[in-house]
Amino acid sequence: MKILYTTEAVVEGGEQVAAGPRTAARRRAVHPKRDRRRGRTRTNPEQLFAVGYAACFHSGLLAVAQGRKLDASDSTITAHVGSVPPVAADLAWQPPSTYTAPNLSRVDAEDLMRRAHALCPYSNATRGNVDVALRVDGTQLERPAA
Repeated sequence: MKILYTTEAVVEGGEQVAAGPRTAARRRAVHPKRDRRRGRTRTNPEQLFAVGYAACFHSGLLAVAQGRKLDASDSTITAHVGSVPPVAADLAWQPPSTYTAPNLSRVDAEDLMRRAHALCPYSNATRGNVDVALRVDGTQLERPAA
């Protein structure tokens, strides 16, 4: 399937980060209405969805980590969303593609990723409709059950 446009969103350290989630362009994801005539761009729907998915997924991951008494405070989730031609679908997905957790073992990081995928409302809303590739430090995990 040919992907026409891809964006990513990054959420670091949970909801308490002052900068908030950001898009691939490294700008904050949600801006007040801006004037296009002055050269300012608005956030597009793919970027907003990527940010929402990454933030929701990371929040679920932090909740699971807290319940298991694991330190995921310096963790990062990166979600990717892409547009495909309308004949195939409206969105092609690869969310959340990468999880980085410097304070956790690989086994704990993979377990948190799977549990967060089972818990996250975005994951549940798209389950069965979207191919999801879960990765820890760039290495893909086994395909999650649909």
